Amino acid sequence: MKNIKYTLLLIVCMGLGFGLNQTAEAQVTEGVFPAAGSPANPEVHASWNKYYDYQGITELTAALAEAHPNLIKRESIGKSYEGRDIWLMTVTNFNEGNADRKPAMYIDGNIHSNEIQGTEVSLYTAWYLAEMYGDNDFITQLLDEKTFYIVPTINPDGRENFFKAPNTASSPRSGVKPIDNDLDGEVNEDGYDDLNGDGSITMMRRKNPRGQFVEHPEYPELMQRVGSDQFGEYELLGYEGLDNDGDGRINEDGEGYYDPNRDWGWKWQPDYIQGGAHKYPFSLPENRAVKDFVMKHPNIAAAQSYHNSGGMILRGPGAAEDVGTYNRQDVQVYNALGEMGERLMPGYNYLIVYQDLYSVFGGELDWFYGIRGAFTFTNELWTSFEMFNETDRSRTGSYEFNKHLLFNDALVEWEPYNHPQYGEIEIGGTKKTFGRAHPGFLLEQMAHRNMAFTVYHAYHTPNLVIDEISEKDLGGGLKEVTAVITNTRMIPTHASHDLRNNISPPNYVSIDGARVEAGMIVNNRDLNQTTEQKRNPSKLEVDNVPGMGSVTVRWIISRGNNYTITVDSQKGGVVSKSN
Repeated sequence: MKNIKYTLLLIVCMGLGFGLNQTAEAQVTEGVFPAAGSPANPEVHASWNKYYDYQGITELTAALAEAHPNLIKRESIGKSYEGRDIWLMTVTNFNEGNADRKPAMYIDGNIHSNEIQGTEVSLYTAWYLAEMYGDNDFITQLLDEKTFYIVPTINPDGRENFFKAPNTASSPRSGVKPIDNDLDGEVNEDGYDDLNGDGSITMMRRKNPRGQFVEHPEYPELMQRVGSDQFGEYELLGYEGLDNDGDGRINEDGEGYYDPNRDWGWKWQPDYIQGGAHKYPFSLPENRAVKDFVMKHPNIAAAQSYHNSGGMILRGPGAAEDVGTYNRQDVQVYNALGEMGERLMPGYNYLIVYQDLYSVFGGELDWFYGIRGAFTFTNELWTSFEMFNETDRSRTGSYEFNKHLLFNDALVEWEPYNHPQYGEIEIGGTKKTFGRAHPGFLLEQMAHRNMAFTVYHAYHTPNLVIDEISEKDLGGGLKEVTAVITNTRMIPTHASHDLRNNISPPNYVSIDGARVEAGMIVNNRDLNQTTEQKRNPSKLEVDNVPGMGSVTVRWIISRGNNYTITVDSQKGGVVSKSN
């Protein structure tokens, strides 16, 4: 297969498509005309303008594994709190090498219950890679070289609750393990109440000549605060709900609350310092399942999690106390990847969690980097830029978007309701699907762009080649054998943080088929400066093969005209070459 330079991916993401192996004459296949960069006739027909519930995820992942048995294998890596399988798809060419020895990319989504579209990006990624394999040189080469471990949702219970129970756009954020939020000895006894029965929790308002709000003149669904020297016509009473337990409060003890993204075992802090941390690191079964899988797969060199919202490409550290963990060499790699992400996803910004957002202790992306040395991002999906391709963060901008592009489908008109505590009120406002989740017509574009960024990231996990094997006759039956090992991608075999903390074993470069008298690392080939490895010289320990860099090794051998040199790297894979 042709050795395709990755610069061609830029062409992809500028709209010219993934068709690196397409001929000039497009072919009509079974009544369709293929669009550049998309599967023309997929084995599995999936729709990307809607969201999949747990049953849909289960069926789609099974269909993909059945349709592409040489490219996708599905397994359950554990059970959720309510007993649902946490599905994982391994995506690679299983006929080309050992999947668990190839450099790997881990992907997940939907750790927060209401942050749903990360699941669709994850599913789309698996679908796209499998359906484009064999038709596109770049994707084919990628799956021959790399492995993707994809978990569409690591919070299936919370996802089901968001879909099937009445919620706001922001609830529930946690999972569904019962928590006594108001410390009254009961759990979940006073959550939201869907008073008008429409499936969403909207707002309650009451007419009040001394209120602080009026209807917006152009968008009456929108409540607009009056000036400080004025009275309005309404007061806002909060989200739909009743005082179910008679304690004088409404909606104070619903699902949760704990934060699954504060449960990871890196820089973890208890709940009184980091809200939502729950009991102890990995106290949640869903996160434990991911942790156990990752620890058994040290070939994971990069990771990606999908959240919403805000249009952000986030890297660690999550807290200022952890700044020293991310040193200069690793940050250079992060910057190169993040800056490309800004190009691939217009409207997204590459940011640092603690510096540009807020402090997070016990977060997933810090755990992947801190414990496993994997270069990791979190993308916050959905940004107001996507509405009109302009920076408009006003509330009226979103209402204009709803009016002209969604035809008011995201709103519930205000309707009267006789409330047992508040009396005559009105209920209305935005549905739970508006403001955080992508509308259908934007969902596939968002999924493709985020997939392309993650593919770019995965492509730049280590790719090792043995560039050179040379010999020199030393006389007396001795030969000097020199080999040059090159990493052709940006991510090193060992992050600097990995090297400092001995997370991964070194790379092993061995020679078989020869009697080895001495082995050494070549520090300066021109000046013949070397460092000898006296113990087991036939299997040299190389600390790191840097991104876009090389290392040189050398042996003195006394016998062996035919030998093989093998590089064995935990995150860089296995490669061999014979003389």
